Amino acid sequence: MLAVDDVLVDDGVRGAMFCCDLARCRGACCVEGELGAPVMKEEVETLEAIAGSAMTDLPERSRRYISRNGFLEQYQGELFTRTIDDRECVFSFRKNGVTLCAIERCKPLSCRLFPVRIRKKFGMDYLVYEEHAMCHEARKKGTEHRIFLIDYVGHSLIEKYGASWFSRLQDLLSDSPLDYA
Repeated sequence: MLAVDDVLVDDGVRGAMFCCDLARCRGACCVEGELGAPVMKEEVETLEAIAGSAMTDLPERSRRYISRNGFLEQYQGELFTRTIDDRECVFSFRKNGVTLCAIERCKPLSCRLFPVRIRKKFGMDYLVYEEHAMCHEARKKGTEHRIFLIDYVGHSLIEKYGASWFSRLQDLLSDSPLDYA
């Protein structure tokens, strides 16, 4: 484990290669799993503001579901986007066989960081890599193109922790015994 300021980074994040291949996975991350995307409290207001305009891209089934149930749910004290039938995110829709996001421009940070998740450990943010079978092609493409997971989600990490934090992370990783540089 590595610590950058008050953020812990799991060893699984270091050295991992990743580059999403939407043509291959077809948006599986918006459909797989029982819970939707984790949502931070500070993202709720933005999601509420854009939810109405996103409705036009959604299938009728999703619009009805959101009208009846809302688009957020709470589980064990945390907020998540709702899912339909414990599978697809309420903001997902299909186009040409690919699952896309109706709130692409403002989707939660957790979606933009995926497959990196922010957990809590010792009261600090703890970045972990969720290695899902659905992302096999993304790992393959990342390896082929030598794209490290940490760089793939770099913009989102900078948004969350700042450019200087990200630069320190890159410096620490390049000094790490695991391959990163």
